[in-house]
Amino acid sequence: MDLMKQIEELEFALLQSFSNKEDRTWGTLFWNENQPDYYDANHAHVSEQPDHPEQVIDEVKAFYKELNVTPRFYLYNVEALTSFVALLKEKGFQYESHTQSIQLWNGEVTQFPSDANITIEEVTKENYDEALGVECQIKEFGGKEVREKAFQSEFNDPRYTHYLLKYKGTPCSTACLFVHGSQGRVESVATIEGYRGKGLIGRVLEHIQKEAQNLHLEKLWVHPINERVEKVYGRCNFNTILTLQTGHAYAGGKSIKEIQGS
Repeated sequence: MDLMKQIEELEFALLQSFSNKEDRTWGTLFWNENQPDYYDANHAHVSEQPDHPEQVIDEVKAFYKELNVTPRFYLYNVEALTSFVALLKEKGFQYESHTQSIQLWNGEVTQFPSDANITIEEVTKENYDEALGVECQIKEFGGKEVREKAFQSEFNDPRYTHYLLKYKGTPCSTACLFVHGSQGRVESVATIEGYRGKGLIGRVLEHIQKEAQNLHLEKLWVHPINERVEKVYGRCNFNTILTLQTGHAYAGGKSIKEIQGS
């Protein structure tokens, strides 16, 4: 299986962990009407120019409107979708483009000197509220309303393992490891604002890398949300192996860039 197939397989497995999936002749629908504001859980995935683009747009709009969810498309291989993007704009969709880097761990565990001020715990029922409290403060995750439901869904799914870092006893960083077959993906990496710049993310990544070794994972991936984060992961032995041009077409609400503050 080539790398793009592996990446897509893991991506779809991750999306199906919190949404429903239905393949269509032109692409794939993902939805979860219980989390209507969670973009990743509610979108049409298109990577090839549809044969009947106007019909596809009408079909997607009708599907999500029936669920009372804002219609949106996640577009891949956008270089081949220029006419489709133009039609989406004609039909009233707003559009934003993104550069998505994909990084792969090189197998070397990042080494940091021990620090008695730092502890890293697996998230359990006992510290669940502490971890959730951290994630609900991260605006890039979409805010409390979105993250609260998503975190509960992930916590109840055995494919996810969440981690909580405390600095001098204060919960301040989180991350999780999603495992599908022999592959893993690092997700929901974040530090609350008052503790950023202390290198805490690297500590969490080191912990996850050791766990990946224990699980004998063949590949460990991460998808950084921007270039600054990509550099942080790069210093922790994640190499950028692919850069994708993607698009987000949406019929209402905020753009992804607005949510992420970029």
